[in-house]
Amino acid sequence: MVRYPNLISEFNSNKDNNSYKNNKKIDSSVNPQSRKCSNCGSNQIITDIESGEIICSNCGQVISNNMLEDNRPEWRTFSTEEQANKSRIGIPTSLARHDMGLATVIGTPDRDASGHKIDAAMRSMMERLRTWDLRTQTHSSTDRNLRHAFYELNRLKDKLGLSDTIIEKTAYIYRKAQERMLIRGRTISGILAAAIYIACRELGTPRTLKDISVDSNVKLKEVARSYRLLYFELDLKTPLIDPLKCIVKVANKAKLSEKTKRHAAEMMSIVNNRELSAGKDPMGLAASVLYLASLKNGESITQIDIAEAAGVTEVTLRNRAKDLRGRFLN
Repeated sequence: MVRYPNLISEFNSNKDNNSYKNNKKIDSSVNPQSRKCSNCGSNQIITDIESGEIICSNCGQVISNNMLEDNRPEWRTFSTEEQANKSRIGIPTSLARHDMGLATVIGTPDRDASGHKIDAAMRSMMERLRTWDLRTQTHSSTDRNLRHAFYELNRLKDKLGLSDTIIEKTAYIYRKAQERMLIRGRTISGILAAAIYIACRELGTPRTLKDISVDSNVKLKEVARSYRLLYFELDLKTPLIDPLKCIVKVANKAKLSEKTKRHAAEMMSIVNNRELSAGKDPMGLAASVLYLASLKNGESITQIDIAEAAGVTEVTLRNRAKDLRGRFLN
């Protein structure tokens, strides 16, 4: 983290009429008691950040003229609105771009910096430069592969409701797979869908293989095969899905009340503490706990509705509910 020096006010309150000191600040990196002027012995040492000089404010002698590192902000603000709306030029770097956001972009407007229209010869040259600039960005097959994959990733981001953190993690996993040449002979969509599933598992987002398969228009069998490939070849350690996070997802699809959600969350905490969720499907376990919570709260909902919301069968729901009811929920 960049440390900014503690600068005093630009106005000298010790002088008459608060006269302005010409961008000269007290050197905060130097202890005034340990550094004195060799000419007059004063310890009133100031630093001119513009010129990098260390000066005695009493007699004006230049103690040092070594250039100092300028740690001031890159911009100046004159109002609260400008302070809140500070911006930089260009997009931030991102792994989810084939060039990581470092490539140049030649704009399409046919006007110069002053707003005047450029002549025909210059416009023709800029169009040619724009064309070659676009071609050089995807010159190799690797760049073309990444560009196609991350275009698809940006589309799936909106369909699956993924966060920027998951997108960056997915792009990192996909780049690792490309470095290991795991994409050769396989579809980009299948590897990308598997990378999304792994990123969701690592970041604790409840997304199933079936959800990702449907939204990415890839067969479930292919996504599962690609997931196993990435898991073993990249030596990944994905954590188990927390069934507690699946409760809200299933309850929203089944349109259950907030009271039932809270009661089901309490029941799921007991299930996790007693380690009864080991080896169980998280979605099926969440569906069974929601079903038992709805019965306890008197909310009428069928097993078919909850099973469809969780993406499991009614048999799984009944077996899990029967097991939990018989173990400790009586």
